[in-house]
Amino acid sequence: MRPPPWKIKVVEPIVLRDRERRREALAEAGYNTFLLRSDDVFVDLLTDSGTSALSQEQRAAMELGDEAYAGSRSYYRLERAVHDVYGWRHLIPTHQGRGAEHLLSRVLVEPGQLVPSNLYFTTSREHVVLAGGTWVDVAVPEASVTDALAPFKGNIDLAALERVLMAAGPEGVAFVRQEACLNMAGGQPFSLENLRAVRALTRAHGVPLILDATRISENAVFVKDREPGYEHWPLQRVIREIADQVDGAVFSSKKDHFVPIGGFVAVNDDELAERLRELVVVYEGFPHYGGIAGHDMEALAQGIRESADEAMVRHEIEQAGHLGRLLQEAGVPIVLPVGAHAVFVDAKRFLPHVAQEDFPAQALAAALYLEGGVRSMERGIVSGQHGDEAYDGLELVRLTIPRRVYTQEHLEFVADTVISVFRQRDRVPGLRMVYEPLYLRFFQARFEPLAPLLAARSEHVAHTARDRGATT
Repeated sequence: MRPPPWKIKVVEPIVLRDRERRREALAEAGYNTFLLRSDDVFVDLLTDSGTSALSQEQRAAMELGDEAYAGSRSYYRLERAVHDVYGWRHLIPTHQGRGAEHLLSRVLVEPGQLVPSNLYFTTSREHVVLAGGTWVDVAVPEASVTDALAPFKGNIDLAALERVLMAAGPEGVAFVRQEACLNMAGGQPFSLENLRAVRALTRAHGVPLILDATRISENAVFVKDREPGYEHWPLQRVIREIADQVDGAVFSSKKDHFVPIGGFVAVNDDELAERLRELVVVYEGFPHYGGIAGHDMEALAQGIRESADEAMVRHEIEQAGHLGRLLQEAGVPIVLPVGAHAVFVDAKRFLPHVAQEDFPAQALAAALYLEGGVRSMERGIVSGQHGDEAYDGLELVRLTIPRRVYTQEHLEFVADTVISVFRQRDRVPGLRMVYEPLYLRFFQARFEPLAPLLAARSEHVAHTARDRGATT
């Protein structure tokens, strides 16, 4: 693994709590890693959303923040960055990605309409459903096969999409959504060839094509590496080529753009932009700030430009690849190929003795925290099941790597922790849900183990922690 294209200027102390405190913390959190206090977490791989490190240029730019309610200079600098890097004509800032999803769904989705997409993301689907729409999965079949070595699992199944478009007609489809580095498939990219074919279908049927562009930079790197003809293109050019294929995009800027808060909708259609601006004043704020401060818009504008820095983006992908290789060499079942922003552990194969209705991915995430203070996220039946629908899909634990935060030693500690749990996986029982929220239950649901979790102390991680130091 190559050295990172950055050096550390400011550090934050972290502490590995003793096992007794971790067991207490897990019980207090209802065995839901979202409900753990960050002070009780050693290596936090819950999410890359808002957890990355700002650059010195971003922090310097924040000093230029114009906090004017209307006509802010910071807004216009952000608008210029969006235009320069992506090319879209209209910018509507929001407080974060789900704010952008909400606005877009409120404007485009009519009750009864369909939204075909390559798999789903939890908040994206929820906003469509709350607007009266229906989510339709048109991902390629290999997106749901964890050990399939297909290079572009983020592709849309063109035949499936065409069937949906023909059956529903243009009035029956709100928009088609394609997600860059498809999160629920393991951070898997789409090809430009596939995106162009989807573009052709949507134009032929008269429906908009919207990109979830949150991880567009990583997707562009995979295009350079895996799709013939783009290997010598500058990353900026590949990013722009992707953006040119769609009618608009939503961003959670808390990922690719490194910022702790912020997102936006970007579109080319004048009328759509006006409708979005009419709603942004209701739900987010004035169109010139959209729920984020001027200094945050400055950091975001700089982060957009940094997200086209190929050396920076490649290092993010290489960190995930390094962790994935360590796990794969130890026989830990993970999603292959390793994706952009995380390593996804296949909980069905990791814990074959735990039935899916007993929440194996949630149980595994709890076990990883108990074993080594490593916080991860469930991406299985807890977050995947919607309402009373049946669910037999992927059951994954996401080890998400914040950008420019953790070192190689941290990742090796994480690998040691996962491998230790794998070696005693028969001691990981299922869970029962004791509290279920009405919406997006994975955030706040609470559980109890069906039997004691990791009842025997593993000496493997204890030895590793002593060797490397419990405080970094």
